[in-house]
Amino acid sequence: MITIFVHRNGATERAGSIDRSWLQPASGALLWVDLAAPSIPESLILSDTFAFHPLSIEDAMAEIHYPKIEAYDSYLYIILHSIHFRAGAKGGFATHDVDFFLGGTYLVTVHDGDSRSIAALKDSVCRNPKMLGEGPIALFHRIVDAMVDGYRPEVEKLEDRLDDLEKKVFERSGLGNELVRGILGEKRDVSVLRRIVTPQRDVIARLARREFADVTADMAFRFRDVYDHLVRMADDATMFQDRITGILDAHLSNVSNRLNEVMKVLTLVTTIFMPLTVLSGMWGMNILLPHLPGGDAAQFWWLTGLMATIVVSMVAWFKRRHWL
Repeated sequence: MITIFVHRNGATERAGSIDRSWLQPASGALLWVDLAAPSIPESLILSDTFAFHPLSIEDAMAEIHYPKIEAYDSYLYIILHSIHFRAGAKGGFATHDVDFFLGGTYLVTVHDGDSRSIAALKDSVCRNPKMLGEGPIALFHRIVDAMVDGYRPEVEKLEDRLDDLEKKVFERSGLGNELVRGILGEKRDVSVLRRIVTPQRDVIARLARREFADVTADMAFRFRDVYDHLVRMADDATMFQDRITGILDAHLSNVSNRLNEVMKVLTLVTTIFMPLTVLSGMWGMNILLPHLPGGDAAQFWWLTGLMATIVVSMVAWFKRRHWL
């Protein structure tokens, strides 16, 4: 779906089509064209109307690319990512790349239709003429700022999930494949976060350093604020990765300790029953029975008492050695 906004004479309105005269700087018009999940006929506006480079159009129509910025003759081509947290049993992050064609008098956005930041700005751009009236770069900054602000609640959800994993590590019910799958799933999400945030931070850094002539000093300061947010998120992603590694190590250590405890108990039980087995075997051969005092009636109690004495003595000795 194509949505066209044009700002002229201090007002922003929605247009049904593009007047080619609006693309001329002398017209004084400012354009925002949004392509949400465009079909092939709708995507022809990129080549037929704006005459963008074929390689940038090819990247824009591809399913996913990592963040980058490229300068062409009359525009900047930028790929950034929005993010949201998948609900349900699987959970995890899902990212969506948003492609920007940023020119002197226009901004063209291409995405899969699932961008909350763009949807929010589209609802208010006509009510607030200043949003597009400040220029395409200022509108681009608003979109990017909203996208980056959307990262924070999703990152906080990830942090809450890590807190839950840390609690489950030391619970007996947390032992099992389910916990391991949860840890590895969060590790995968953090890797996705790092792969997206780090190059995105570098893209915004180039804008904040004014590597491109169209970026004014005022806009550079605005991009620096966005850059600071991304730097903090990149640091958080690194911290999360170390934290998940620690959770996994703690889980494996906990499992190993519990296994050692089980093996210790089984070994002690086996050790206790070894002399009992010897005694029952010897008396079962009826070799030593006639030598016990009290006659046949007392032989069972002699043997039972001897076994009980051995068990109590061995348990007492194990406790004295701190093996129990």
